Amino acid sequence: MKKVLAINSGSSTFKYKLFSVSDEKVLASGMADRVGLDGSTFEIKLADGTKHVEHVKIPDQETAVKLLIENLKKYKVIDNIHEIIGVGHRIVAGGEDFKESTIITKDNIQKVFDLTQYAPLHNMPEAMGIEAFMNILPDVPQVGVFDTSFHQSLDPVHYLYSIPYEYYEKYKVRKYGAHGTSVRYIVQRSSELLHKDPKDLKLIVCHLGSGASITAVKNGKSYDTSMGFSPLAGITMSTRSGDVDPSLLEYIMNKEHLDIDQIIAVLNKKSGLLGISGISPDMRDINTSDKPRAKLARKIFINRIIRYIGAYYAEMGGADAIIFTAGVGEHDKGVRQAVMEQLAFMGIDPDLEANETNGEKFITKPDSKIKVMIVPTDEELMIERDVARLAKLD
Repeated sequence: MKKVLAINSGSSTFKYKLFSVSDEKVLASGMADRVGLDGSTFEIKLADGTKHVEHVKIPDQETAVKLLIENLKKYKVIDNIHEIIGVGHRIVAGGEDFKESTIITKDNIQKVFDLTQYAPLHNMPEAMGIEAFMNILPDVPQVGVFDTSFHQSLDPVHYLYSIPYEYYEKYKVRKYGAHGTSVRYIVQRSSELLHKDPKDLKLIVCHLGSGASITAVKNGKSYDTSMGFSPLAGITMSTRSGDVDPSLLEYIMNKEHLDIDQIIAVLNKKSGLLGISGISPDMRDINTSDKPRAKLARKIFINRIIRYIGAYYAEMGGADAIIFTAGVGEHDKGVRQAVMEQLAFMGIDPDLEANETNGEKFITKPDSKIKVMIVPTDEELMIERDVARLAKLD
């Protein structure tokens, strides 16, 4: 049986799914957690639902890959590594070098490393994960699936910043967006649920996870998106600030005696829900707290979502549907309800009973002018399909 691995590497995590190519069935999934840190674990979940967790030292990505192969063999998911005929890797930033999913080789992997400046928290561990697979599975195609690729359809009105044009010409400074792999899946699945061709729809996709973005999709293509040159821009996120006035950077740097790297680290790692609440970057913790700053953080998070939805509704001249996806979008009924109620002027008629539970569904009444939906994302499935296509595995 032909099998494909879909990999999502983070700075200290290594998530995976193993698919059978013929029917896209998930044969195993799991993650290595706290890679390079104390207390690391390796988890594998099998197709029958059983889960096995091992507390083991995982100093780097290559160790995580070796553990993955060992566990796939141990639990009889594969008999030998030659059953794995392709590996796909989610990569956040492709810049203008990678306009679509691409087979990654020793000749072009340096470009993935070079693009780390576009996504400091992501590209480095993702590139290291690819190198680890190249070492362990040297004859297996490695495919990079770039979050920025879906947003290559943006036009200059939407992707250029109002700064000297020469910076774009010299350094390719522009909006690149992120979460494109997720949005691409959501567009396909939402169109099926709406029984319409994506080319006939105007969609607003709310990918609300630890990182969060809002994307306007028109005629099946990315029309505008909230994340910018890096995933730091846009709405309030778990630890990222979202949009801020650039002038405040200099002000805080002078007051706190910080350099530019330090202030950017503050915006990436100490801001957002964590920075406002002072409690946690996790919306579940925010929800259970009665402290005023926790309530304020939640209100700001919701406000920024509404702000972007309203802007994209105006930009596209309307919307057929708004879709919630990712961790918060799929599981926080309160956020969904608050957004729908504040956008009632647009003709949204919430089905509050439907919204009480999670899972793929419509959460507006049948006569609602704009449909609102929950659609669980499946980035790994999109990765598997790109691997099968590019490596010609069908």
